[in-house]
Amino acid sequence: MKDILLVGGLVLAFALLVTVHVTIAFGLLRRRPRWRGLVAFVVAPLAPYFAWRERMRVRATIWAVALVAYAATRIVASV
Repeated sequence: MKDILLVGGLVLAFALLVTVHVTIAFGLLRRRPRWRGLVAFVVAPLAPYFAWRERMRVRATIWAVALVAYAATRIVASV
């Protein structure tokens, strides 16, 4: 049962992280300068940074929380 919960948590956290990451990249592509959207899509840590600077604070916060949840679940799963 514990393994099922850990795998489910990993999948959900990763899916949320990827979804928010793509949302941030597309949001940045709609704003000037547009190059930040492409860079944020390729260089993952820049996505929440650029999002925070462009006042997409909810997206940046969700990205960071999803990353922490994914990392914590990976750590717990490896023990």
